[in-house]
Amino acid sequence: MKATRARRAGPSRLLLAAPALLTVAIAEPTLAASCSELSGARIPATAIALPTSGARVTAATPVPGGGSAPQTFGPYCDLSVEIAPVDPSAPAIRMRLALPEQWNSKAMMYGGGGYNGTVPNVAGNVPAGPADQPTPLGRGYAVFGSDSGHVANPVNPGDFAWNDEALANYAHDALKKTRDTAIYLIERRYGQPPVRSYFAGGSTGGREALAVVQQWPEDFHGAIVLYPAYNAAALDLQFGRITRALAAPGAFPSLEKRAALLESALQACDGLDGAYDRVISNQSACNARFDPAKAKLNGRPLRCPAGADTGNSCLSDAQIHALKVFDTPIRFSQPLASGERGYPGFNTWGTDLGRPGDGVQAVVTRLGLNTLQPTYPMPVHGTGFAEGAPYHSGFWDEWVRYFVTRNPAFNALTLDPTQLGPWQARVDALSLRQDVNQTDLSAFVANGGKILMAHGTSDQLVSTRATADYYQRVQRDMGVGQTRQFLRYYEIPGYGHAASTLFNAAWDSVTALESWVERGIAPKRQIVTDTVAVPGRTRPLCEYPAWPKYKGKGQVNDASSFVCVKSQSGRH
Repeated sequence: MKATRARRAGPSRLLLAAPALLTVAIAEPTLAASCSELSGARIPATAIALPTSGARVTAATPVPGGGSAPQTFGPYCDLSVEIAPVDPSAPAIRMRLALPEQWNSKAMMYGGGGYNGTVPNVAGNVPAGPADQPTPLGRGYAVFGSDSGHVANPVNPGDFAWNDEALANYAHDALKKTRDTAIYLIERRYGQPPVRSYFAGGSTGGREALAVVQQWPEDFHGAIVLYPAYNAAALDLQFGRITRALAAPGAFPSLEKRAALLESALQACDGLDGAYDRVISNQSACNARFDPAKAKLNGRPLRCPAGADTGNSCLSDAQIHALKVFDTPIRFSQPLASGERGYPGFNTWGTDLGRPGDGVQAVVTRLGLNTLQPTYPMPVHGTGFAEGAPYHSGFWDEWVRYFVTRNPAFNALTLDPTQLGPWQARVDALSLRQDVNQTDLSAFVANGGKILMAHGTSDQLVSTRATADYYQRVQRDMGVGQTRQFLRYYEIPGYGHAASTLFNAAWDSVTALESWVERGIAPKRQIVTDTVAVPGRTRPLCEYPAWPKYKGKGQVNDASSFVCVKSQSGRH
């Protein structure tokens, strides 16, 4: 039913209101347009800052309230929207926008993942969001996201890059187009724009979060940035180096061998934080001391006798060599046009690269080295297949065939990522599109913007070391003191890429970001909760480079029994 059109208190009043007054202000929203009135609505191209052919609402569906406490939500209008391309041969950008009847005057945009191609669940949670708090929709946010401008091909998810406009949309243009379209429809629905806007994303979505912060610094007031693949072209080249190493004869470790490696690392490094809890918290010390060629598993060498492949409980020399490639950085023969000179190695020792198991473990395995050795043609890849090539290898293969060479028959294993030769210029051009590595965030800060950034130390798909490197670059270029005014970076021990069976993180990042942006309360004593390995156990979120050390007394599953320290030894 249509409500009388009326504007509520202006943004400046809402920003200055006490929290209680803000709650009163949003309790009885005034709807300028009903859900049915938005059906078929057209958004002019002039309302979208980047070139499009305009947009239209393809479906407007009233959805009743639901959910299970505490993650309930009220009734909302679910809009499906298509943003038309300029190039008629390019696919449209498909997006969804959830517009709650009880609006809190704020907006939340969700990022995507991988090569995108699917619309995020706007009724769902932020990455690593907590199960004991409402989702953004349940909090009253208008929530939106898009497929970034193409529908995913489950077999060849990178094939959209044939089209230049689709490639530009994926790189980041679709972010601006989606945001501007959403703001137009939010104003149509409520009669006013959002007072606050936030972005939340992980992996590719984390890169997208940094993209909007860097390129459109006045569009969002805060960003939740998890395991961001910000230097995407550089990461792709590291994927290529790792893939070529894993493709060597005898180099691909089985699931059982990877389980043995993980167990050996846990035996060597678990206690470095003072607690034996199957979580390696002092990851830097483990990186420095663990060597699979010399390590033990249950008292016996992890290396197979004479380095030969003699069984699933040990690693051959060929497998150790490939894993050490995973652990070490790639250095380019010349810097990319984006300025990137290489990409770090991964925290390989203690990271779950895949092992036998189903459920969450199967997801971890598919995001890791999966089950099939890379070869040409590349075996099926991605999370939609029970058997497949490593995610890294599939990503590299798609990028080389569709982004770089645009030759679907090209053998990606023949391209040396350290010596690009005739492909250098093309990769340089892609790096300018895909790498989101600017460190001058002063315009975002001037707009009152804040960033909460976190990354699991056991991420098998985006290197934690790369995120730490970006954080340090921002500190270097903006100053440590200034950086602390708007950015926090946390590393989460044991957490993998979006999922983990060692420590699956859940963090109430939305409340922390709201408090910082809206009330000026900087985050402190943040807690992260495990939801899989030991459901309910907690750890403190430590600001990088600190990590949680056990105090020596108290419940080992309680965050209060740990203190954040910075030295490798754990001494204060």
